[in-house]
Amino acid sequence: MRVHPLGSILILVWLFTSGWSSVAGAAPVADTVVVNARVYTVDARKPWAEAIAIRKGRILAVGSNAEISRYRANQTRIIDAEQRLVLPSLTDCHVHFLEGSLGLSRLGLDDAQSIADVQRKLKEFAAAHPDSSWLVGRGWTYPIFGESGLPHKRDLDVVVSDRPVVLEGYDMHTVWANSKALAAAGITRETPDPPHGTIVRDAATGEPTGTLKESAAKLLWDAIPRLTDEERLEALRKGLAEANRLGLGRLHSAGRDQDVLPLFERLRQQDQLTARLYVALPMEPPSLTPEFLARLRAARSTYQNEWLSTGAVKIVVDGIVETHTAAMFEPYVDVPSERGEPFWAENELARAVTELDRQGFQLFTHAIGDRAVRLTLDTYQRAAKQNASRNRRHRIEHLETLTEQDASRLGKLGIIASFQPFHAYPDATTLDTWAGKIGPERASRGFGWQRIVKGGGKLAFGSDWPVVTLNPWYGIQTAVTRETEEGKPPGGWLPEQRLSLEQALRAYTLDAAFAARLEKEEGSLEAGKRADLIMLSRNVFEIDPREIRNTEVQLTMVGGKIVYRK
Repeated sequence: MRVHPLGSILILVWLFTSGWSSVAGAAPVADTVVVNARVYTVDARKPWAEAIAIRKGRILAVGSNAEISRYRANQTRIIDAEQRLVLPSLTDCHVHFLEGSLGLSRLGLDDAQSIADVQRKLKEFAAAHPDSSWLVGRGWTYPIFGESGLPHKRDLDVVVSDRPVVLEGYDMHTVWANSKALAAAGITRETPDPPHGTIVRDAATGEPTGTLKESAAKLLWDAIPRLTDEERLEALRKGLAEANRLGLGRLHSAGRDQDVLPLFERLRQQDQLTARLYVALPMEPPSLTPEFLARLRAARSTYQNEWLSTGAVKIVVDGIVETHTAAMFEPYVDVPSERGEPFWAENELARAVTELDRQGFQLFTHAIGDRAVRLTLDTYQRAAKQNASRNRRHRIEHLETLTEQDASRLGKLGIIASFQPFHAYPDATTLDTWAGKIGPERASRGFGWQRIVKGGGKLAFGSDWPVVTLNPWYGIQTAVTRETEEGKPPGGWLPEQRLSLEQALRAYTLDAAFAARLEKEEGSLEAGKRADLIMLSRNVFEIDPREIRNTEVQLTMVGGKIVYRK
């Protein structure tokens, strides 16, 4: 091919100004080189290395110190890892980021072991925030309420009666309010239950007890004064800093963040978006509407870059086991009159999934009960057949219990199993409350990670923050041991479902990237991919798996830029 003389000059100028001087036989010059590391690449062809060269946010090369030395020059920044473990930065495949970020400054109840603990914490929080018109918190668990499993407004009224109090349960499916909050929201004995929601009432008087399940919680959230953009931006900055501190470079938002897309974009334009975001927009039952489709298309065309992207839809098909709202084939053992019902009519769900699949949207479907999982798989399979679609990589979120038959279908249909492994932490919430409601047979199918892997399925791991901690090292330890931090039960709950450390890391890295159609760009440390990596305080391959949760991140790099350094 002949090249015009001017074209040749321009090519040479580009080669030299971009650092590529291969015309002169030299290697491209790296901006940054990491040396003396134990690099676990998550690349099966070359799993281990000791150095990485980075230029303009991309990985130039991975290899030995000697091999990477050819990319160094006087201006290259050298990071000496001092034999620390280096991994791809982790991805959290399921967060509700704004709520988690706001929770960093709200009342936290994650460690409350009793109603008295909640009352003490609420009293202290109220005293420390005398100017807050509403007191908002989250994190309580069902076992603290004993046999009933549900809270009551009287236990809040005795602590705070002059201001509204709203406390969300750890699972984000139930809220607990005092009398002042119910009054502020206009919730009385005459207030009807909204679709797919329940205002729990006193059996004798019909008065609301202060517990609101599922969509009924929105009655309270809508009454809370709206935060300003600056207040929400400040919360998002705190959340991003926390994500980076924990080694997270990519987050998949599984709903509730759609309204802050413009704020994420503002942070990106100000170079303050220090983790990449893939945001799913939630679709509400009972049907797919033209208005929602229009919003989806607009969001997909507006937010489509390496830092902030959309193109996914979150669908909630059922609720949760703890409140008997997860859709099961058989009744709950503790309340035989209930088995949960899907939030969507089967024909409407099928129509919506087929149309969204046809338009190329990826689907994140919340399905916890075995009946809900079956319904979701059936609709995915029907859509693929009708549209002749391939490699859509639709996902099911949570999959807490599913039949043996459906476990093998995930791999055959190419459906991603999106789990939050810390949900399987075998404490009283899991082994007593959760398992106690569905019985031993269904509980024996709980969180069946190896069952899905052996059937050819892929796992993608996340946290469900703020449902549980954003810290991925808690999830990794639970995936590997299935024990509590005290080592109970010995050998792990359902130990045959434990993962190897390599499998767990892959579910937070390369397979997490695959779950967002990004495996060619992210998820492993390979030449050409984005320079997203972390350096750890300890080599998790060499320590007792029961110590993984204590791992600290020394450095987080996203796009070649250090966004956290301890």
